[in-house]
Amino acid sequence: MNKTFPEAEELLVSIAEGIDDMSLETEIIICPPFLYLEMAADVAEESCFLVGAQNVCAEEKGAYTGEISASMIKSAGVDCCIIGHSERRTHFKETNSELRKKVDITLANDILPIFCIGEHLSDREANKHFEIIEKQLSEGLFHLNSNQFEQVIIAYEPVWAIGTGLTATPKQAQEMHAFIRSLIEKKYGTEQAYSTYILYGGSCNPQNALDLFMCKDVDGGLIGGASLNAKDFIEIINAAETSSKNN
Repeated sequence: MNKTFPEAEELLVSIAEGIDDMSLETEIIICPPFLYLEMAADVAEESCFLVGAQNVCAEEKGAYTGEISASMIKSAGVDCCIIGHSERRTHFKETNSELRKKVDITLANDILPIFCIGEHLSDREANKHFEIIEKQLSEGLFHLNSNQFEQVIIAYEPVWAIGTGLTATPKQAQEMHAFIRSLIEKKYGTEQAYSTYILYGGSCNPQNALDLFMCKDVDGGLIGGASLNAKDFIEIINAAETSSKNN
């Protein structure tokens, strides 16, 4: 929840200008607040990024004042939608069962879900971090059939590393991403496990992006604060490009 309308437009145009001359293998998705989705879609038409929403209502339509439906965001030119971001889970008490409904409703509207999972510091200190991740995946995603699951992007967010200045080490990130992939493999098979994008989201910035992206099972980043600065965001994109050429 950042940027006024003029500030958001300036940021979008700056990012577009920064990447338009690049020959990219990296797929870029920009997820602005609802108010700016149509503007982002307009800029994206002349650029090389996709547009995603930050959230969606679990209901299709009706008397849910203040909510935004999947069909509404799809009609604004949206390709993807973040579901279950740690801030939604923490501040708005979103449950796995509610997020499961959001996954279903985005897929039904031809929107790719970016499904967020992650543990709190207390979970990690109690050595429950793997248990928490498995529960979030099982209750939020593993009801999908193989064809549906192919459309899903997963983002691992160590909640203790978001907005705190802390970052999971590349070793910690790789360990969890490998665990997530092993759960997918057990449920859907090896081919699906290794074709699923698993992003890292936890204070990824220009200084640590390359080390994180060079990890075998880290396929990219869910970028927060660093995406509010066009120069920093483009540096992270460059890190993703470098890692893709060296992995």
